[in-house]
Amino acid sequence: MPLADQPLQDFEEIAQALRPKLHRYCARMAGSAVDGEDIVQDALLKAMEAFPRDGSIAHPEAWLFRIAHNTALDFLRRRLRLQAVVAGPAEDDIADPEDEIARRQVAAMGLRPFMKLSPAERSSVILMDVIGYSLNEIGEIMDTTLPAVKAALHRGRTRLKILGESSDGDTALTLTEQEHQRLARYVDRFNARDFDAVRDMLAEDVRLELVGKFARRGKPAVAPYFGNYAGRSDWRFGIGAVDGQPALLWHHPDDADQTPVNFVLLDWEGDKVSRIRDFYYARYTLDIADVHALPDRELPARS
Repeated sequence: MPLADQPLQDFEEIAQALRPKLHRYCARMAGSAVDGEDIVQDALLKAMEAFPRDGSIAHPEAWLFRIAHNTALDFLRRRLRLQAVVAGPAEDDIADPEDEIARRQVAAMGLRPFMKLSPAERSSVILMDVIGYSLNEIGEIMDTTLPAVKAALHRGRTRLKILGESSDGDTALTLTEQEHQRLARYVDRFNARDFDAVRDMLAEDVRLELVGKFARRGKPAVAPYFGNYAGRSDWRFGIGAVDGQPALLWHHPDDADQTPVNFVLLDWEGDKVSRIRDFYYARYTLDIADVHALPDRELPARS
């Protein structure tokens, strides 16, 4: 059944089923699992707005990926202040042979090497080697010719191979003492289940986003969120970094390795939390995010 003839509920089910796959693409385009989720949300909102006005859509997945692709390019243009994104000159006679080992290596790469590629190279490599689309499907999504896709794919694979051989690794996040103490104080109160103290740390107009689920604004609207944690015993938070951003890392209390299963990002205004982004319903972001736990430091006694 064409997507345009399906009820909105069916569209939402399709979108949710494809969301992790869309994220794998958008995160690598943006070079960040967090930014990738922002792009996915923006793309799905655009798709939902376009849905009632569209005619028959024979291939819903390709349609959604094309919207995600264009949304990712818009994101890159804004961030890099590009006037246009072009594929470069087409070369009809360039095509890589099938190389499953190389493709698996590309799919297993972290996010940062992809940022060394041009947007067209990045799109072609991700769609082929990570997502698994054919050359024709990539051309449809990118709205470009088959020779241009082949050329961009060849250049991108070649550059990634060189980058993989010369990678110097990621630079670890460093926090100032004040930044660390601020996060540590929040984690300390949270792990102690002193949610009244946690609420006292919130700004009056604090924003909460349970990513992929709902958003709230203002302390009265956000306060019930903490009850979700109060009723559970399968969590403990530590301080870490996700894609270079300070983060709260959720792990199971009985996990000696403290492997993260979720993360939360906080924005601050002075010593008050102005924004909470909890990725509980978007935990697929951890599959490709650059995650590091930070060493504990002594926390001053509570005043």
